[in-house]
Order: sequence, then C-alpha cells, then structure tokens
Amino acid sequence: HTQAVSGVAGVIKTVLSLRHGTLPKTLHVDEPSKEVDWSAGAVELLTDAREWPETGRPRRAGVSSFGISGTNVHVVLEQAPEPDSTTEPAPCSGPVPWTVSGHTEHALRTQAARLADHLTSRHDLTPDAVGHTLAVSRAGLEHRAVVVGADREDLLRGIAAVADDRPDARVVRGRVSGGSGPVFVFPGQGSQWVGMAVELLDTSPVFAERMGECERALSAHVDWSLREVLDDEVALGRVDVVQPVLWAVMVSLAAVWRSYGVEPAAVVG
Repeated sequence: HTQAVSGVAGVIKTVLSLRHGTLPKTLHVDEPSKEVDWSAGAVELLTDAREWPETGRPRRAGVSSFGISGTNVHVVLEQAPEPDSTTEPAPCSGPVPWTVSGHTEHALRTQAARLADHLTSRHDLTPDAVGHTLAVSRAGLEHRAVVVGADREDLLRGIAAVADDRPDARVVRGRVSGGSGPVFVFPGQGSQWVGMAVELLDTSPVFAERMGECERALSAHVDWSLREVLDDEVALGRVDVVQPVLWAVMVSLAAVWRSYGVEPAAVVG
C-alpha cells in the first residue's frame, strides 16, 4: 500500500489530463459495473481516451483518495492559467559558460558528445538557458570541462572539441580531487586595468549592488567615486585609490560567484 502518498498517482494523472486536454481511458475495465445505474446522471466510464476541448473556462476535475486506514479525501484541481508572455526575456549579451563533467575522462567525453548531439536538433534552446541548466541541475563530477563562447556556434564547436578530446582555446579542462573545494584569490596591485568591472556593473545586478555597498562604505574615507575611477587611468595609478578599488571589485566578484552557488572552501589574498 502506498500509505502516505495514497492518491498521488491520481493527482499526477489529473494534472497531465488538464495540461494536455485529454481524458485517458480507465485501465483494466472492459465494461461498466452492473452495480451502478449509469443511466442516472451524467457520469460515464471512459472506455476510450477522448479529447477534452476548451470551452472558454478552465478545465476542472475531482480526485478522490480512499486510504486503507479510513482517510477519505477529495480535491478539485483547476487548469493553470496561461503565463503572461507579453515580454520576452532579454538575450544574454556576454560570453556564456557551458559546463560538463563525468566520473572518468571517457564519461566526460561521452557527456559532451550527447550534449552536442542533443543541441544540434534543438535550435529553440538559447545558449544562456543551456548554460544555466548545465550549471544548476547537473552534479559536478571529478573530471570537468567548461566551454566559454560568445554565441551558439562557438559553444557547439567547443563542446565538440571536448567530445573529441581536442585542444581548443574555448575549453578549460580540469580534475577535482576529493574533499577539496574552490578557493577565492584576491589579487593585489598590478591586476587592474582601465575600464575593469564596467561591463559587469551594467550586466550583473548582484555585482552592481555589492559595488554600491562598497562605495557607500568608502565614501566617508575618500574624496573620489568608486564607479567613476574605474575609467580613470590617472586615478588608478594612485596607490591610495587602486588598493580599495581592487578590494571592492574582488568583494563584488565573490558575491557574483556565490549567487551562482559557488561557495569557497578558503579565501586568500
């Protein structure tokens, strides 16, 4: 007996019927029971599947569960409204990472080959949607590779290189040893350049929010604007400016990584 999940199969069946507009046939029944007066009322046994047409109002269906312990439940399910699709999500304007992994090198190449084969016939899947799914819905196994590309063709060529075990400028490969984790390294002076982080300010709300917090924290101690000096070559040449600017950029980059689910095992720098 299914005990705590008694009736769930009926709920799943009904939800699928509501979604697809089909009334499935009743299984394992060849003819209606003679103990029921089927001529009274509008109830009938579905001996064959039939369409459930739109009538201008939501589809509704009742599901009953009679538990072996005596628990009786009846729920009414209603067709979900169509989502408001008046605005399309903005396309990703920057490079996109596609991550793949496997327990072995062979498994990694096989996974990449399957991904390439699947995406060849699925032109409806955008690069950023694929990247998001690969990043958040797949386990990170020992052997890993990431492909970074600006468009779909670029990314597919990189994935093909992983599948064929070929070197490619778009691909970074690595192996994770058990028990370790990522380390965030905050570099010192010398890693800066004019215009650093400007694009992230415009494209990453997480980065922009944390940079704003850093700017407010610094404002009581400096006479310059954190955002403005990012494009100022002269200002970035000053030690008293570049050190706190690098600190703010690194803190904000760490916030971006953490928003993607990457938690550091250690922070150095």
